[in-house]
Amino acid sequence: MSKLSVRNRTVLAAAIGAVLAFGAISQVSAQSAQERAEQRRARQAERAGKQEKPADEYPQATRKSPDIKASSKAGSKLQKLVKLYEDEKPAEARALADEIIGNASFNAYDRSFAAQIGAQAAYDADDTAAAMDYLKKAIEFNGLDNNAHFGAMFMLAQLQLQEDQYEQSLQTLDRFFAESKSTKPEHLVIKGNALYRLERYPEAAAVLKQAIDASPEPRNDWQQLLMAAYNEGGQSAEAVKIAENLAAKNPNDKRAQLNLAVVYQQADMLDKAAGVLEKLRASGQLTDDKEYRQLYATYLNMDGKEKEAVAAINDGLQKGVLKPDYQVYVALAQAYYFSDQFGPAIDAYRKAAPLAPDGETYLNLARLLWQEDRIPEAKEAAQQAIAKGVKKPEDAKKILALPAK
Repeated sequence: MSKLSVRNRTVLAAAIGAVLAFGAISQVSAQSAQERAEQRRARQAERAGKQEKPADEYPQATRKSPDIKASSKAGSKLQKLVKLYEDEKPAEARALADEIIGNASFNAYDRSFAAQIGAQAAYDADDTAAAMDYLKKAIEFNGLDNNAHFGAMFMLAQLQLQEDQYEQSLQTLDRFFAESKSTKPEHLVIKGNALYRLERYPEAAAVLKQAIDASPEPRNDWQQLLMAAYNEGGQSAEAVKIAENLAAKNPNDKRAQLNLAVVYQQADMLDKAAGVLEKLRASGQLTDDKEYRQLYATYLNMDGKEKEAVAAINDGLQKGVLKPDYQVYVALAQAYYFSDQFGPAIDAYRKAAPLAPDGETYLNLARLLWQEDRIPEAKEAAQQAIAKGVKKPEDAKKILALPAK
């Protein structure tokens, strides 16, 4: 009997579908708690006359800052609102903000400013939906100076992105750039992120590259996002360049090394991908189930690397990192089989078959046992295959019909 037709690189390739480890850029935080606290202190210092008036951050803006100040009617309420917020009483601050916003006799600045504080109070309380509503009102009332007005617009875009409202975020950003004329890298990268989430990869890559080129010290996560945009957009050579650069700059950063391996895999540079992953395994840095799957699947997609796949799988199982499930055992069985280790292949198939969704693995086990002239065991496996369900039960019945020896 010829070698079994059980190899399926497409199935095994599914295990290689390691997602680029871009946790650092999957979400965009508008502000950290520390940043918000620093802003509160800055506002207090400004009110105390310890800080000069901030410079215009948007000198090229098409919008002219309105020459509106707090009205005499609302002045005391706005002061109280600021005090409540800075005393970290968000619920009371929001209640007063709502009162000011709802009073049509107050001017645009009064209501815009109240909405801005309401947004910060809501955000501090992790009420993102309310924060976005307040920001929309602050923008709509149109009473803030350019720094605050465009700051509210940019924060809204960030929160929309954070809440997976990618289309809305991009619309807000398009308006932001059209009116503010900002070219700041930290602004451009958010638009690149929104385009990436919308799977508009070439556009995302163009914007992200503009941001990185304009930054004297571009952040690693910006470069990772550009790498992902190149990778998803089919520009594998560009993705590889960035991945190699990041990995070289951060040799002790496991995420950078894993990303390099994935980019190598998707560029069909499997030998290099395996080399990166093996270095991580040798140094004890493969500590997650999916990382071991990434390694053994890489080997199984390479010609003549079945023994290496066996070693990787057994190492992961022995360390308790690799979960002993159907996919692992069937991959181990195939790796043993195609490296002509039929006894261990049978043992692995015996572990895989009961975990399989149907009887096809039992049928492969029966075929292998038949090949090894272990007819009684082959018949038993064929019977289990039929009981569990196979596409071609006649194949199992042929084994059941074999004469006993």
